[in-house]
Amino acid sequence: MASILTLSSACTDANMKKDAEGNYVVGTTELGKEVTGFAGNTPLKVSIDANGSIVKVEALENQETPGYFKMVTDDLLPKLEGKNAETITQVDAVSGATFSSKAVIKNAQIALDYYQKHK
Repeated sequence: MASILTLSSACTDANMKKDAEGNYVVGTTELGKEVTGFAGNTPLKVSIDANGSIVKVEALENQETPGYFKMVTDDLLPKLEGKNAETITQVDAVSGATFSSKAVIKNAQIALDYYQKHK
């Protein structure tokens, strides 16, 4: 089942939008363009609630090795939910996909920092 993201115009910014549920959605395609995993950039779409905690993380198109990056999406992305700017660094990388994991964590941190500065 495909989900549709409806964005309101409450926050009109190329990197951050407010969705229909009131969460801020930060894209790291441009914000994290210097952050690389094993094979390249690992951009994310990070949904953040009004308390500054991650609600959902979606990996965007990237050049990482599919099999290894699947370990990141299956194991790491759910662990980012509920994290905030203070607790994001407490998440460990996935063994076997360390470079990709560290890049994803860094991108999530960039999204949280951006949210804090631009909410």
